[in-house]
Amino acid sequence: MSDPTFKQRMRYWFDNTMSKGTKALIGWLTVITLALTAIGALLLIFVDENSEGIGSNLWMAFIHILDAGTITGDSEVGLPFMVVMFATTIGGLVILSSLVGVLTTGLDAKLEDLRKGRSLVVEKDHTVILGWSDQVFIIISELVEANESEKDACIAVLADRDKVEMEDDIRTKIDDLKSTRVVFRTGDPADPIDVAIVNPQQAKSIIVLTSDEDQDAQLIRSLLAVTQGGERTDLRCHVVGAVSESRNLPAARLAGGRLAQVVDANDLMARLMVQTCRQSGLSVVYTDLLDFGGDEIYMVEEPALVGRPVGQAMHSYRTSALMGVLSREGACIINPPSNTVVNPGDKLILLAADDSTIVLDSARPAIEESAIVARGDAGNRSERTLILGWNARSSMILEQLDQYVAPGSITDVVTDHPEASDAIRRIGPTMRVQGLNFKQDDTTDRRLLESLKPGTYNHIIALCSDDVPAKIADSKTLVTLLHLRDMAQRGGTRFKVVSEMADDRNRTLAQVTQADDFIVSDKLISLLLTQTAENPHLSQVFAQLFSPDGSEIYLKPSEYYVRPGAVVNFYTVAESARRRGEMAIGYRRVAEAQQAPTYGVVLNPDKAQQIMLQQGDRVIVLAED
Repeated sequence: MSDPTFKQRMRYWFDNTMSKGTKALIGWLTVITLALTAIGALLLIFVDENSEGIGSNLWMAFIHILDAGTITGDSEVGLPFMVVMFATTIGGLVILSSLVGVLTTGLDAKLEDLRKGRSLVVEKDHTVILGWSDQVFIIISELVEANESEKDACIAVLADRDKVEMEDDIRTKIDDLKSTRVVFRTGDPADPIDVAIVNPQQAKSIIVLTSDEDQDAQLIRSLLAVTQGGERTDLRCHVVGAVSESRNLPAARLAGGRLAQVVDANDLMARLMVQTCRQSGLSVVYTDLLDFGGDEIYMVEEPALVGRPVGQAMHSYRTSALMGVLSREGACIINPPSNTVVNPGDKLILLAADDSTIVLDSARPAIEESAIVARGDAGNRSERTLILGWNARSSMILEQLDQYVAPGSITDVVTDHPEASDAIRRIGPTMRVQGLNFKQDDTTDRRLLESLKPGTYNHIIALCSDDVPAKIADSKTLVTLLHLRDMAQRGGTRFKVVSEMADDRNRTLAQVTQADDFIVSDKLISLLLTQTAENPHLSQVFAQLFSPDGSEIYLKPSEYYVRPGAVVNFYTVAESARRRGEMAIGYRRVAEAQQAPTYGVVLNPDKAQQIMLQQGDRVIVLAED
């Protein structure tokens, strides 16, 4: 093949120049304008006898190019002058129209780029959310509450969705963002180049979300993109995420390295289901602890209490409830012995409405000794539990339940889930203290439910099936709950039912069934991720609270602590709990147990305020059993 000709080379060079976009086109139009101005000025020298020089001619030609109306005054000068200026004006019209088109095209392209959300987020101390799911609405709502005291808080969201669609969804679901700005960028949350758009180096925390398909693989890829296996040195924030399957937890933690806090969503929800089914009202307590709307957990270093025992520190706050100690070495101790000494560098774990309400009270607490009751807990008795439905967490629920119930307990599982039978056969021999029975049937069948005699069970758990879409699963759970409610009303009794809703929007519908508690999986996981993003030390606190080992939250009969009907302050209740090796953080009135949204639960009450606990009321405590 012969070498390219000069014409071909010039054409190739021109094509490359034009392909550079709006700037190159404007440059060519500028060159053509200057050339046309020069040509017009030179021609005037030859055709205009009254020409005043090259400078005047250049100005005259330039004016005719920019303003076509200037030609109306050329008729008095002469025909040759008018012809030259007419040609120049026609060239100017072509140039200006081309310029308008180029600018319009360039502006449209720039707006399209902005619409795609590809510009760098120039923010500092912002919260980054990688990925998109229904959880994003809960997380942003909670972050808005947490940032309410900040003047200019920012949340940056990077997801593989259209920027405008994300903005519209947030605007529809969240009415008021208050002082928080939410910026959206379109990109792959697992691509390091795209992740760099949201400026993770200067963020205060990163929350990783996943969509419905292949969730754990997405999480691991995003963790690697952000932390590079924990080896990234320019990242000063912490990263939080949740795996949906326990077997993927080690890989996710390896991908996140030291920078990431990864929780096991299924294991966590199984623990919550078991604890809540045995403690009516516990889900309300956990929801209050996890969201930013009520009382929250703070960690405060209090030099004035250094050298003093925890038992004294417990009564040193009037509007805050002591839960434990975070040692200077980073060890989290929930409900430590009351003689544990607060050391320099230790932080107290406190439950408070706001950090501004955490104030030491120098007044000596008034303890009503005559109202304190020294009564032990009733011994553990065997229990009967009924599980209606089946999903991926059911095996974990049975394993956790086996660690709580007394020997001789029985758990009956009823479901039409196709995988339940094989799973029961595998897990049955591993049970240490409880026996398992299985029946394959439709849990929405009224005759089946009546034949089970639900009134004979201590606890009933209604689970959402995962072999059908979430809407259908929630609908089946609601039908089951309505049947149970009607049966309870007709029989003049009440069942202790804990239900699980896959979609938070169905929570309101489920409340009409008057079940004791409602666990909404995505919501509680979202709340936990948000809390951990704001304070990574909270992961240790919740890990201990959700574990069967150590201290957990219990709702115990108030008559174990103070005389029923006695008017006392909460200092007295807390002191009675301290003598039992427990920490009291609230109470529940049984008369208000069916009144939404608190269901009678009062967390972190003013300790000086007078209250009267009746028979059947509960004291919310941190205890080992």
